[in-house]
Amino acid sequence: MILVTGASGQLGHAILSVLSERGTAAQGSSRSPSPRGPVIDFDDPAGISFAGVDTLVLVSAGEAEDDVVIARHGAAIAAAERDGVRHVVYTSLASDGDHLAFALAHWWTERRLRSSSLSWTILRNGLYAELFGSLFGWDGPRLTSAFGDGALAAVARADLAEAAAVVAEHPDRHTGRTYDLVGEPVSATDVATRLGVDLVDVSLQDKRCELDAAGLKPFQPAMLMSIFTSVRHGFLAEPGTDLRTLLGREPRDAAQVAAESASAGR
Repeated sequence: MILVTGASGQLGHAILSVLSERGTAAQGSSRSPSPRGPVIDFDDPAGISFAGVDTLVLVSAGEAEDDVVIARHGAAIAAAERDGVRHVVYTSLASDGDHLAFALAHWWTERRLRSSSLSWTILRNGLYAELFGSLFGWDGPRLTSAFGDGALAAVARADLAEAAAVVAEHPDRHTGRTYDLVGEPVSATDVATRLGVDLVDVSLQDKRCELDAAGLKPFQPAMLMSIFTSVRHGFLAEPGTDLRTLLGREPRDAAQVAAESASAGR
């Protein structure tokens, strides 16, 4: 059986949907009751059960401080070892993401998987094109951006979901492999051009002040600022071919996906 964790989240839900469309039987777990599968809460290690699971798609359980995320992933991997899971597919972070404030928990999880008794595949996911688009702002009819002249090798979430499904269907073909699933570089100028609007640059200092006043969770401003500065200074722009190889086709147009996301926030 294939089990996809985090099924109530956008990526987990999308992976399950792709598997279903491809006629592959799979269940999805989440922290709250769902018709798609069992309740599994990584914050309750004693309650985690992967009995009967052959392939576990471990969708990263972020949205928390590193110690919380690491504890969640550690509990999941320990339960997978105990319950006889054959293979774990982990959705990690693109290799160029070292400068991102949320990278450490991913690298810890990769290290834990490599030292485990499990067979594994690591999917180093690029940042979503949808997220990139959502991080733009609007000043009347003008698009605002703290990304400067930098670019992001962004990926549509649907493509990452399809890649995860491809690996989960035939895990033996991908044992011990690490894939960098990044797209072609997309800049703020690209997004503004797609939307046919003027672009206004925002300094990192002004963006930080904006985030500090936004009432976010304590860890979120630093995470978001690390995205802005990494893109702005060219650390997340390197393209790759692994995504195209797994999909067997050209990835979706990330610039268009980002533009649609930016437009939705107008």
